[in-house]
Amino acid sequence: MSEAYFRVESGALGLQENFLSLDDILMSHEKLPVRTEIPMPRLGAFFLERSVGADTDNAIPQGLKLELPLWLAKGLYDNKRRILSVELPKIYQEGWRTVFSADANVVDLHKMGPHFYGFGSQLLHFDNPENVDISQSLLQTFIGRFRRIMDSSQNAYNEDTSALVARLDEMERGLFQTGQKGLNDFQCWEKGQASQITASNLVQNYKKRKFTDMED
Repeated sequence: MSEAYFRVESGALGLQENFLSLDDILMSHEKLPVRTEIPMPRLGAFFLERSVGADTDNAIPQGLKLELPLWLAKGLYDNKRRILSVELPKIYQEGWRTVFSADANVVDLHKMGPHFYGFGSQLLHFDNPENVDISQSLLQTFIGRFRRIMDSSQNAYNEDTSALVARLDEMERGLFQTGQKGLNDFQCWEKGQASQITASNLVQNYKKRKFTDMED
């Protein structure tokens, strides 16, 4: 039976998100704190609550702090025009980077941000003096957590893994599932339950054509 949805790999760790990926679509809607550097006419009705009070032309005033979806912040960001400036979310600031460098395994990444690595990588598109530190923190955090993730996936056969993956971000959960699949496939092979090797369609079609030519 065909599956209803074929998973599309995320592109968030690269230059651009993959908008055929559900993970990237969800990640791009996470909110990013920004500060407006110029007035934005006629946008106040969409982004300001009534209690804030927009101008008479529904403009977003200069210097206002608000949260925008990542995709919108990337679209409005321009180094030359300085439409808005981006503030780092707390989990990517120096205080949390210190925690990650001490012991990344103690942090509940899913609670702090279910797309920690992808969202953090997209922050590097904005001109920020801490970009180098952020990228190093992302890399070292992943390295520090990778071994425990894979060890856990290889030592949980036919067990409830909900507690093991509860603290992982979405990319780490994908790695865990890959490790679990490898373990299950190996166990099936070891028990003689692996699928039998069959000839490819290319070989079978070649044999059919050869047989037809012999008949002719």
